[in-house]
Amino acid sequence: MSAKKVLEAFKNAGKPMKPGDIAQVLGMDSKEVSKYIKELKENGELISPKRCFYSPK
Repeated sequence: MSAKKVLEAFKNAGKPMKPGDIAQVLGMDSKEVSKYIKELKENGELISPKRCFYSPK
């Protein structure tokens, strides 16, 4: 799995989501999703509109 897949899942969701929700959608471990979220936030591709929720920029 990759950060690109995680970002796609957020885009497809169409609303801010929690890491655990994305992990379920992708069938991944939520810790792994959180690692990719951190990477995507640092790259400016994800934002956090409210605590523990993320969405594409």
